[in-house]
Amino acid sequence: MAARTKARKRALDILFECELQSIPLGQTLAARRLAGDPPVNDYTVTLVEGVVAEQTRIDDLLTENSVGWTLGRMPGVDRNLLRIGAYEILYVDDVPDPVAVSEAVNLARDLSTEESPAFINGLLSKLIQLKPTLTS
Repeated sequence: MAARTKARKRALDILFECELQSIPLGQTLAARRLAGDPPVNDYTVTLVEGVVAEQTRIDDLLTENSVGWTLGRMPGVDRNLLRIGAYEILYVDDVPDPVAVSEAVNLARDLSTEESPAFINGLLSKLIQLKPTLTS
């Protein structure tokens, strides 16, 4: 598994863990870095901190563009994969948008429901279409 793929999976683990514990996103990051098992690399930190910093905007965009699903109704894995993918699409210039989508879809295929890959692909692809019209 490539380093950035592992970093995305680890970021998902951290974000999902926070939701399971009903604590703010990213709050367990420092403890996971200190424990170091499994290791938390720099890209994982970038993703978690980025999602936390931009959560309101990302969640608003996901809510506005999701057909038939509120964020709260989405499976937790999907919601956090969408946040990571949206963060990469909107804020990480060295990751091509199709790569961000593909990585999120692949993780959904491995970790979520049968319908999740298509849903995530569709919603992140919509964000790519809207990207030129979005202001920072």
